[in-house]
This record gives sequence, C-alpha cells and structure tokens, in this order.
Amino acid sequence: MAKLYFKYGAMGSSKSAQALITQFNYEELGMSVWLIKPSVDDRDGKNIIRSRIGLQRTAEVITPEDNIFEKFPGADVIIADEAQFFKPEQIDQLRAIVDEKDIPVLCFGLRTDFLTHFFPGAMRLMELADSITEIKTVCACGSKATVNARIDENGKIVTSGGQILLGGNDSYVAMCHRCWVKKIREQQA
Repeated sequence: MAKLYFKYGAMGSSKSAQALITQFNYEELGMSVWLIKPSVDDRDGKNIIRSRIGLQRTAEVITPEDNIFEKFPGADVIIADEAQFFKPEQIDQLRAIVDEKDIPVLCFGLRTDFLTHFFPGAMRLMELADSITEIKTVCACGSKATVNARIDENGKIVTSGGQILLGGNDSYVAMCHRCWVKKIREQQA
C-alpha cells in the first residue's frame, strides 16, 4: 500500500541530495520516477534540482495553477523537492494520487520559514502525510538546528519580510532556537 511521505529539515540538512539519491535508487531498480518541483523555486534554474554537494537533475515544474493529479503522467513513484512551496490543494492532489492510484509520493522540504511559521504546503503535509521524518542538521553550537535563520549581507538575522526569499548559504543559516533568539536579542541591544 502506497504512502505519502514528508521528509523535512532545516536549510542545509541534505533534503535535495536525499531526494536525488532516492530517485537514483528507484531508477536503478528499473522503476520510473516523476521528479517534480514548484515553479517558485528557480534559484538553480527553472527545472533544475541541485543539492549543495553538487548532485543535480532536471525535474518537471509545477505551477500554482497546475492540478498535479490531472498532470500526473504515470510513474512508479513521485518525488517532490521544495514541497513547502506547493499550495495546500496541490498537497491534497498528491494525497489523492497515493489513495486512488496506489503510487508512493515522497515530499522533501522545509517545515517552517525564517520566522518559524509553517509554510502552507508543509502544514498540509504535516496534516496528511502517512510518514513524517525529520532530516537533522546542526547549529554552530552543536545542538540540533530547527530554525532557518535569514541573514542579511552583514550576517545579521532578518526578522521581517516576505515568507519566500530564495537563497542559499548567503541568505540562510540553520540554527537551534536558543541561538536564534540569543542573536536576535544581541542585535536589538
């Protein structure tokens, strides 16, 4: 029986790398994979999924207007990167593929934004997924990182702005909650 999986972690926790490795593993077994990503994620190219360690593949781009259920071309498995950027209705469509077509769907992405608020797609995944797994990474202090701290060009933590700002190590640092709050307080003092 197929399941809907949500594998989440802070920035730099190897989510995209694990998505691409999972795709490779399925394909090595002769299975077909529909690799998808939301159109808002164009940091590495419109249809490219790239990990920080250099793995990359082309993926089908899903726009906010797309109905994923209707667009599904047929495959043995669906792997979705940056799933937090899908609309909640699109997460419902992925759930319908699992239920009605018995196809496993593996979603990789962030749970929360730079202010520790849920992304709408991630919230819906937390509500619907059969399996939820945290991909762990560490803060500079050695504790588990749970916050995607947005930083400016001077390395200061940003505490206002839009929910979506695409960026890598130049824009975000994974931190534990304690260090994040401490740095914000230090900046305000």
